[in-house]
Amino acid sequence: MKWQGRRQSDNVEDRRSISGGKIAVGGGVIGIIVLLLNVFGGETGKQIAPVLEQMQGGQQTQTEAAAPLSKEDEEMGNFVRVTLADTEDIWSKIFEENGMTYKNPKLVLFRGSVQTACGGASSASGPFYCPGDQKVYMDLAFFEELKTRFGAKGGDFAIAYVIAHEIGHHIQTLLGTSAKMRQAQEGKSEAEANKLSVALELQADFYAGVWAHYNQQNLDTGDIDEALSAANAVGDDAIQSKMQGQIVPDSFTHGSSEQRMYWFKKGFKTGDIKQGTTFEEIQ
Repeated sequence: MKWQGRRQSDNVEDRRSISGGKIAVGGGVIGIIVLLLNVFGGETGKQIAPVLEQMQGGQQTQTEAAAPLSKEDEEMGNFVRVTLADTEDIWSKIFEENGMTYKNPKLVLFRGSVQTACGGASSASGPFYCPGDQKVYMDLAFFEELKTRFGAKGGDFAIAYVIAHEIGHHIQTLLGTSAKMRQAQEGKSEAEANKLSVALELQADFYAGVWAHYNQQNLDTGDIDEALSAANAVGDDAIQSKMQGQIVPDSFTHGSSEQRMYWFKKGFKTGDIKQGTTFEEIQ
């Protein structure tokens, strides 16, 4: 993505040199499994943090020391700021065109662990959006795992896609979609509740595509392929196949690889927020 020398958002909180906390020694596999089963978790990803802590109970832990940011760290932070600025500009315009006012969220970069209005979380929670403080939380180390262990192409636009997806959850909070989804889940079976969660996540993928549609002047050749590769890698079916050797569709909470790529591409092709009809189409 063409990002050097462009506007950077003031809404990034970089806690990477001060965050840390306890990390598991020898517990990486558990963390990676949980992370990828809840990747791009929006509001659902945060729910896994207590489970992870329980699974890691009894394992040796150590405190991760705060470390100064390297030149590469600083560059990645600047890229994130530009990407967030792009989401601010594009979504402010879209909201204005539809008679609404967009409220900018914050984005927090951290290492190891972080405290949020939704509770404490570790890197194993994956990137997520907390509606309680309207902030996106990301540990950028996640993207190396996504590439090396689960076959995503990597690249800067894979990161941009994830940011845009989490901003999609912010859009859903502002529009009241998330609250309506949670109400609709009440009294439903686990399988039916999961379908609603899938619809929410796929709509966030669609919104990420809409953002990319309006940001095409800043895209490089291959950027969309990077986003689609990331979407493919984090489909529920792809993760379940790799981690447990079998696919259980009723347990999907984020959507299959095919679905995630389809809805991102639909948003990118149309640029029309009214076509993000995942709740009507996911039955």
